[in-house]
Amino acid sequence: MKYALFLGCTVPVRALNYEVSARKVAHKLNIEFVDINDFSCCGFPVKSVDRDTFLLMAAKNLSLAEEKGLDICSLCSACTSVLTEANKELKEDEDLRKGINKELSVLGRKYEGRIKVKHFARILYEDVGLDKIRENLRVDLSKFSFAAHYGCHYLKPSEIYEGFDDPENPKTLDELIELTGAKSIPYEDKKGCCGGGILGIDEMTALKVAKTKLDHVKSAGADAVCLICPFCSIMYEGSQKKMEREFEAEYNLPVLYYPQILGLALGIPQDELGFRMNRVKPREIIAQLS
Repeated sequence: MKYALFLGCTVPVRALNYEVSARKVAHKLNIEFVDINDFSCCGFPVKSVDRDTFLLMAAKNLSLAEEKGLDICSLCSACTSVLTEANKELKEDEDLRKGINKELSVLGRKYEGRIKVKHFARILYEDVGLDKIRENLRVDLSKFSFAAHYGCHYLKPSEIYEGFDDPENPKTLDELIELTGAKSIPYEDKKGCCGGGILGIDEMTALKVAKTKLDHVKSAGADAVCLICPFCSIMYEGSQKKMEREFEAEYNLPVLYYPQILGLALGIPQDELGFRMNRVKPREIIAQLS
């Protein structure tokens, strides 16, 4: 399996542990990632302000992957959503596609609608498959309990994802977690947003939204939060100390990317999965495995 790896803006700057662990897991499962240096922002930051610009930014990225004949693998849920939505709109609307291609021609590019966009978690679930992953497991994680956080864009808007999972009762991330032997524990407000969507507008409200989720996860007794989006991690891990100060709370709750958890189960050495870059160190988890 071969994909063009779309890192987006946040992963290379604030989630290198996500990228490192994803690349290690991909290599272990015979997934080849191709880096395209000309990839740029997906268009998400301007989507609600200027729809034409958002579509143009997305189409440019899609055309780069088309040129290589590769489907796109994205690590970011927002990037996945934006690129998938743009891809669907442009494929289905000929007039819109012509207009975008007129703009792209200035760059010597053309969008044709020949590829798909998938989140890395979906690729693991659908394209690699649970059975193949299970065949490669080497370490039992049954002593751990993780709280799955799906976030908003992994499954929504649901109409762009071809019926993949149920946005009102999602299961795929839970199944991927439990594949490793670990328990995916239920908790209140599991489908709730991380608050990241309003962080740049109203920081305190965003922190309150994230705090509510961490309170529920902590009460459920999870060893860590498991997520698949870099911006969700900014809220739950990057802002965790600030939440502790602002709300006089104490969490010390590790936030792990799913490839870090899967990497452990696959027997990938701990020092190759980016744990040193986690802001809240999963020391107890690592100690139990050691």
